[in-house]
Amino acid sequence: MEHAEKDPLFDAVLYPHRSLSPRGVRRLIVGVGGALTLVALYFTALGAWPVLPFFGCELLLLVWAFRANARDGRMFERLRLTPEELTVAHVRPSGREHRHRFAPPHWLSVDLESRPGGDNALWLASHGRSLQVGRFLTPEERTDLADALRDALRQLRGNAGPATRG
Repeated sequence: MEHAEKDPLFDAVLYPHRSLSPRGVRRLIVGVGGALTLVALYFTALGAWPVLPFFGCELLLLVWAFRANARDGRMFERLRLTPEELTVAHVRPSGREHRHRFAPPHWLSVDLESRPGGDNALWLASHGRSLQVGRFLTPEERTDLADALRDALRQLRGNAGPATRG
């Protein structure tokens, strides 16, 4: 068992895509905040000072939305294949982990379900149970993940040896 822990056949950690770095988010918020301040000052100069609280609320809402997005970005999935099992760990932004275990992995099927518009869904299934993985990945990334996992399963099945075929 210790050997399986040290040498997985497949080990992948999947993270949601982040288009902006934390520094980029700060720059965007400062830029939007500066633009909102200029617009608020313009309206105040015209005598429409009651709009000021709305500009402040817009900025607070923008900050809240980016914080929620950054929090969701801490979520990830880990797929780990050993000769004894495939473990899929879903880790929420809070750090809570929910594990799914498929054992033995020799019966595992990797299904890439096509959807309208070029999208797809990646499903792992074995013994009447199925699990969707990589929901936050792009369709191309899910295809690559499915191919890599299928290759690892082929390698595992090929190494089963003649003792299990009899």
